[in-house]
Amino acid sequence: MKSLAQLGNELYSGTTSFPFVGRRRLWYAIAGAVVVASIVLIATVGLTPGIDFRGGSEVTVTGLADPAVGPANDVLADEGLSSGASVTTAGSSSVRVQTNELSNDQLTGLSAALADAYGVTDAEVSATTIGPTWSSDVTNKGIRGLVIFFVLVGGLIWAYFRTWKMAVAALAALVHDILITVGVYAASGFEVTPATIIGVLTILGYSLYDTVVVFDKVRENTAGFETQTRSTYGELANLAVNQSLIRSVNTSVVGVLPVASLLVVGAFILGAGTLRDIALTLFIGMIAGTISSLFLATPILVDLRGREKAVKEQAARVAKERGERIAAAGDDPEALAAIAAAPAAAPVIPGHHLGISAQPKRKKKRS
Repeated sequence: MKSLAQLGNELYSGTTSFPFVGRRRLWYAIAGAVVVASIVLIATVGLTPGIDFRGGSEVTVTGLADPAVGPANDVLADEGLSSGASVTTAGSSSVRVQTNELSNDQLTGLSAALADAYGVTDAEVSATTIGPTWSSDVTNKGIRGLVIFFVLVGGLIWAYFRTWKMAVAALAALVHDILITVGVYAASGFEVTPATIIGVLTILGYSLYDTVVVFDKVRENTAGFETQTRSTYGELANLAVNQSLIRSVNTSVVGVLPVASLLVVGAFILGAGTLRDIALTLFIGMIAGTISSLFLATPILVDLRGREKAVKEQAARVAKERGERIAAAGDDPEALAAIAAAPAAAPVIPGHHLGISAQPKRKKKRS
């Protein structure tokens, strides 16, 4: 079995290659199916907006030895506030009650009733109300943040790589990541909170970083590709993805493992809503971002650039050159085997200055 270092060397040299670009139609189909499933989940199950987005009142009871939700549900039923209300545990010693927006008198009465039901003092019960204006403002700012992020990202990538096609490919990968993350979030039933928005923006930055690293390698490999007839643009781009594969996988594993721990601790041990919300978003988004940077971004770029006249003409010259090599080999099995075994793309090592070591040594003058 090959070691990871050996596999990395073979991927970098081109002797081993995975068909990220060659089988892009398959990756498109799989990604499309997952995205459609996410859209269906969002449309049918829907997202559950948190109190910060829908508005309402919230009462939190702390310092409980047994944070059972039964007493809170009984209080809501007695007060006639069960409709639209939710009761959840918050950590190992707190209960959170969320309802529709209540008047000050209703909120005071609910707080007192919850204190009596759980046998705690008024100091251990906190209450707050978020009005529709605040929730609407938070929602608008969240949407505005995403739009500004996409505009800035598209402009920066366009300026950095000097081509709008890389910007379009990167944004398409980001849309894929958002839809999958939101779809899984809808299926989980977790509430959408400001922490969720923070998580989404964070994973977009992570995915973008991964994509830019791959694109930088694509640019390096394809610089001046028109002047050679060994490899096509798509083959050189595929080499770039393979060269970045081990780095992307290692980075993802290192990032996902602590996030997974955070998700388990936040969701099942502490019951901390903020930790749970942001950890789930990061966990799904980091995995989706790694997949899209490898399987979608570069293949989309190759399809966009494949329509260019220069790319088509260079691909035709490569095909002609390969045909001539095969014809020259004739029926020689060794020559044909060597042609078949040669990698479609390999790193080009440019000439470099050899330094003073290549200079002849000066003879010492006799005194």
